[in-house]
Amino acid sequence: MRVADSPTLSDVERGLQMPLLEAMLTQRAIRRLRPDPIDDAIVLRCIEIGLKAPTSSNGQNWEWIVVKDPAVKQKLAAQYRQAWALYGGAMRRLNRVDDSAAKILAAVDWQVAHLAEMPVLVVACLRGGRVPLLPQPPLVESSYYGSIYPSVQNLLLAARAMGVGAALITLPLWSVTAARRILGLPISVRPCCIVPMGWPVGRYGPTTRKPVGDVAHLDRFGRQPWRGREEAASKKALVSR
Repeated sequence: MRVADSPTLSDVERGLQMPLLEAMLTQRAIRRLRPDPIDDAIVLRCIEIGLKAPTSSNGQNWEWIVVKDPAVKQKLAAQYRQAWALYGGAMRRLNRVDDSAAKILAAVDWQVAHLAEMPVLVVACLRGGRVPLLPQPPLVESSYYGSIYPSVQNLLLAARAMGVGAALITLPLWSVTAARRILGLPISVRPCCIVPMGWPVGRYGPTTRKPVGDVAHLDRFGRQPWRGREEAASKKALVSR
């Protein structure tokens, strides 16, 4: 269903013609969303693009729960508040003098307080592939989640191109048991992350990141021959926008 005057898929789909580099360079977590409804067709188009991502052994074992019911959103928001009460406090203590971190924490505070008002919460899930209730070796865990996060990134890029606000979050799923109960998931389906989607309060734009030379290592950790070199190509791309 769509409320009159809200954008339709045909209004925003042309945004998918945005150059890939522009989408990647201007993508950011949009945590503040308006409560205005978003056309189901736009959400489904983003998920459809997510399905084009590779999965382990081409398993295509995703499941996507599109949450619009206010009661379900309220329950997930309550889980978010519980987790953030502990995690957010710890983050503030660790980043007392970091202005950049303070801005991010303020944005998350807003998201926590307004999650239930956001029009759509897309819960990305994986089906099968692991033994329920038993701890898994790190390699198994990494391989398992490697089948969902490329899809989520595709979804986020599609949202960015169409001007839809979105951000990947996991704290509302801190209790998998509670999440399964809230969403009616069987034991064979695991919720992995949530992407709130809606029309942004802010806007997309270039982000500030560490120089690649500061995080790239050659052959072994600690060998950084590129440290301190200017990222000419990246700067040129950002300046041109």
